[in-house]
Amino acid sequence: MPDPIERLTAELGDAFTADPAAVQGARADRSGWVSASAPLGIVRATGVEHVQAAMRIATEHRLPVVPRGAGTGLAGGAAGSGGEIVIDVSGMNRVLEIAPGDELAVVEPGVINADLDAALAPHGLWFAPDPASKAISTVGGNIATNAGGLLCAKYGVTREAVLGLAVVLADGRLLTTGHRTVKGVTGYDLTALFVGSEGTLGVIVEATVRALPRPPRAGSTVVGLFPGVREAAAASAAITAARLRPSLCELIDGTALGIIREHLADDAGRAEELLGTGGAGASLIVQFDDADAATRAAASVALVQSAGGTARVSSDPEESERLLELRRAFHPALVAHGEVLIEDVAVPRTRLADMFEEIGRIEREFGVSIPTVAHAADGNLHPNFVYEGGDVPEVIWRAADELFTAALRLGGTLTGEHGVGVLKRRWLRDELGEDSYDLQRGIKTVFDPLGILNPGKVFM
Repeated sequence: MPDPIERLTAELGDAFTADPAAVQGARADRSGWVSASAPLGIVRATGVEHVQAAMRIATEHRLPVVPRGAGTGLAGGAAGSGGEIVIDVSGMNRVLEIAPGDELAVVEPGVINADLDAALAPHGLWFAPDPASKAISTVGGNIATNAGGLLCAKYGVTREAVLGLAVVLADGRLLTTGHRTVKGVTGYDLTALFVGSEGTLGVIVEATVRALPRPPRAGSTVVGLFPGVREAAAASAAITAARLRPSLCELIDGTALGIIREHLADDAGRAEELLGTGGAGASLIVQFDDADAATRAAASVALVQSAGGTARVSSDPEESERLLELRRAFHPALVAHGEVLIEDVAVPRTRLADMFEEIGRIEREFGVSIPTVAHAADGNLHPNFVYEGGDVPEVIWRAADELFTAALRLGGTLTGEHGVGVLKRRWLRDELGEDSYDLQRGIKTVFDPLGILNPGKVFM
C-alpha cells in the first residue's frame, strides 16, 4: 500500500503539506497545552472534496485525524500530535446563503463568527452566539465546542442557533442533518449530537444557522461595585430572581479587578472611569437591550444597593461600550502577568457565591492566585491560573482538580462552554458516571469504528 503522505500529496496537491515549519503551529491552541510532537501534516481544506479525500485516505491507512478551525479553543481539542494529520477548515470561509425571510444563513465552517454577524447586519439580523473570541473564532469551532459567551443567559448557547449540518464522516461519506424549517422532529436529533462533539464524530463542513432579529444597541448598562464577591453574587441572583432578563451580566472578582487596575495604570482617567476611585472587592456589569431597558436598569440599581453595592448607569451606547472594556481588559491584563491556564466551570446560579468561596479556599490551601470572572446570569465561572514558565506546574493541576471537584459537589459541571478536549478528560467519568460514560464511548464507536477522529480528546 502506498505511503499515506504520498497519497495525500498526490490526491490533494497544494492543499496538503508536511513541511515541518508549517505543522508546528498546529501543536497547540489558546489553552496553553502543547502536544509533545508535531503532526505528520496539514490538509488546508478549501472545499468539501478536500475533507472527503483526506478522510477516505485516513480510513484506508488507519491514520488519526484532528479537525481544526482557527485554533482559538481553550481545552487542547484541536491540537495535533505525532502520527496524526490535521484537517484545517479555516479556509472554507464563505457565507453561502442568507435567507432573511426564513431568518437563517448557510455557512462554511471557517467563517469567523463576527464576520457572519456583519454579513447579517444589513438584513436587520444577527448571529446570537457571542463567545469572547468571536472576532477570531470560527462558526465551525463554535459548533464543535457548543461555545457560549456573554449573551448566553438571554439568547442561548450555540446549540440553540444550529438548524442543520453537513458533516464528513470517518470513512469520507457526506452526511446531512437537520432542517431549514422552524420545526422538525423526524428521527433522532443528530444535529444536536454533533454540536459540542469536539471533532470526535465527524468533520463539520457546512452549517445552517438561525439568524435572529437584530436587537437595538445596548439601552442601559449598570456597573455595580461591591465590598466582596459574595455581595456581587447576591445582586446577580436577585436580578435573575426578579426576572429582569439582562442581555449580559458579568461578575469580576477583587483579584481580577486589581490586575485590571494595574493594567490600566498608564491611563489613570480611564481606570477611574471604569473602576471608580475605591478598592472594590468585586464588580458586576449588567446590560439591557430591551425597549424598557431604562426601567429594568433602575430596578437593577435598587437590587445592587440592597446587596451592599454602589451603582452607576449609562444609557449612552458609546459609554456603555467603554464600560464593557473593564471586562474585555481582563485577559490582556492576565497575559501581561505571565502564562495563563483559563479554566471554565458552571454551577447552578443559586450556588455562584458558594463557588466563589470554594475558589477562595483553594487559593489559600494551595498558595495560588485564581483571579476569576463569571457570566453570572448563567452560573458560568472562568477561574484563571497565572503561572511562570512553559509547562503548567503540578500545584496548579492539583488546585484545578480541587476546583473541578468543588464544582461537581455544588451540582455543577466541569465545563460550561470551553469543552473537554485533553485538559478535562481525566474528570469526565466523575461527572457522567459509569453508565453514561460507556454509552457515550459507544456512540463514538458507531460514528468512528476505527477510532481515528480526534483520538485522545474528550475520552481517555
